[in-house]
Amino acid sequence: MSDQKSAIEIPHGDLNLVMCEECGFVYNVAFDLRKLRYGGEYDNTQSCSPSFNAYLDRLVRYMVEERGVHNCHIVEVGCGQGLFLRKLVEYEGAGNYGYGFDPSYQGENTALGGRLKFEKRYYDEKCADVCANVVVSRHVIEHVPDPLSLLRNIKKALAHSVNARIFCETPCVEWILRNRVIWDFFYEHCSYFTAESLATAFQIAGFKVEDVQHVFGGQYLWLEATNSSTPDSNVTQKPEQLSMLAGEFAASESKLKQHWQAKIEEIAVKEKVALWGAGAKGVTFANLVEPRQKWIDCVVDLNPQKQGRFIPGTGHPITSYKELGRRGVTIAVLMNPNYRAENLLLLQQANLDVHLI
Repeated sequence: MSDQKSAIEIPHGDLNLVMCEECGFVYNVAFDLRKLRYGGEYDNTQSCSPSFNAYLDRLVRYMVEERGVHNCHIVEVGCGQGLFLRKLVEYEGAGNYGYGFDPSYQGENTALGGRLKFEKRYYDEKCADVCANVVVSRHVIEHVPDPLSLLRNIKKALAHSVNARIFCETPCVEWILRNRVIWDFFYEHCSYFTAESLATAFQIAGFKVEDVQHVFGGQYLWLEATNSSTPDSNVTQKPEQLSMLAGEFAASESKLKQHWQAKIEEIAVKEKVALWGAGAKGVTFANLVEPRQKWIDCVVDLNPQKQGRFIPGTGHPITSYKELGRRGVTIAVLMNPNYRAENLLLLQQANLDVHLI
């Protein structure tokens, strides 16, 4: 948010998570789509991180070189600002064409001499005339309260592309539960999947699931499927141990929250403390643990579009890591361990004595 008052006064929503014991699907029964505003102030860009950008490059290389995504017409469902799709099209020698669909897209409608096109709308049965050998959907299905409708709309849009391949990436709820990451549940994500429940959803929608992998240090699921002719509405795959993990998480949630509240307060009495990561994890952590701006000085983020703005809900200021010395911050709580090495290097290069926990 651009000012602190608006950040504090933003509408709040409740998280009331339930789990299907048949397939392991987890969802927020209190979710209200009307509370969300996916406008110009909603920025979920992660590619400002060199390590995350390198992860995207590895994913693109895998798709092109190992999965044969070359000389293809690629549709990306929920393409954001088109970075991943652009990488697939620009990959040297791939010969791909891209068509991105996202109502929040901001930019030119065509690029790369017409090889890359964008439309500010949803991808559904009205897009059946768009040629698609490959469909990609990354970090979209978790935002949808009825994921089967999304998948069935994709199925309808592929009516003339019977041999299309589908690639889907979404957070892994088993990783969240197993690692007790209470700040990895947030309102925008109303649907959470295990490998089993994600495969089940695609099978019910009429796709043939080829593989589901755990990627990005286990935090994400990567599903590969093909267009199939006959849906199977009777498919269910029971997840192993998920009921136990969910029960243990629920039982420990309050204690985990209290632990971090006490830890932050204990540190802040002696030193200035910041959070590192102004994405959804950081927003959730700040709102759960320190909603009154009493103990956390600021929130660090590498995205320059967020710097100088404020965390929704709590109003904590967002700043560059380069400002930590000036602010007197000596401790930073890292929201995602995947970025630890990268952030330590940034601090070292800036000659900043900040300890990451």
